[in-house]
Amino acid sequence: MPELLRTAVDLAAAGVPVLPLREGKVPFGNCRACAGVACGGRPHMKAAGPCRCPAVCHGWAAATTNTGVLTSPVWAPVWREAKALAYHPGGAGLTVVDLDSAEAIAWACASLPATRIVRTTRGEHWLYEGVMQSANAVRPGVDVKSSMQYARWLGPGTGTLADLPDVVRALVVKQPSTVRPAHTAVAVPAPVGGGECRHRMPAYLERGVAMAEQRITEAPSAVHATVYRTFLAVLSAHGRCGCLTDTHVARLFTAAQAKGESARHCTDAWTNARTRLGL
Repeated sequence: MPELLRTAVDLAAAGVPVLPLREGKVPFGNCRACAGVACGGRPHMKAAGPCRCPAVCHGWAAATTNTGVLTSPVWAPVWREAKALAYHPGGAGLTVVDLDSAEAIAWACASLPATRIVRTTRGEHWLYEGVMQSANAVRPGVDVKSSMQYARWLGPGTGTLADLPDVVRALVVKQPSTVRPAHTAVAVPAPVGGGECRHRMPAYLERGVAMAEQRITEAPSAVHATVYRTFLAVLSAHGRCGCLTDTHVARLFTAAQAKGESARHCTDAWTNARTRLGL
């Protein structure tokens, strides 16, 4: 068994979702349709998407704790080509503060609580227990990797793992000046559904809502259309059961308004999506 695969199996058995990386720290697709990211993803991106497959199935989403998948014949050619190993921090209940310079490390030493540290080729990974939204370039030389993101596996590190502090969570919070217009509260419609939930796993809903928030937040253009399509996707997956709460809806509306959408546009998009689905 190749050394990388042996490490991957050990991590997966311990509950850490892992994935192999090609040359240049680029992930492999985990289905034949996504070989070479042919489904429409961007191979230079460290987060999955956009993807035209029914479900996102490359990038961070390829990470798995299923040792049977990792050792299956389908993955055998992948491990022969793999150059490195990565893991999904959010899937392991972790957040990685990626520090890529001496200045960034000095800032962390002065601003963040001591925790487990992993040395990297350019700096350090500071690991905290807890999951949050990922974001790049939150400060010069600082990325935050947690939900919907992957980080290279460079060993277990040293030090005692600390709880995720508020100062790290605050790094990805937009300043009020970036929000148009400013709202003291987000008005949302009542959640739909009420039927039996077919998903059975709360993590499935949480991942779906987090992905929707990120899709809206990262929209480079056509925000109106992106918000509508995202609302439609969330309602299509969760609108007919009772698991979608007003808190989830508020998160989506907040993300849309942070991109400049008005409350009326959000409500219209939500209503139109419900109408299209017959909800």
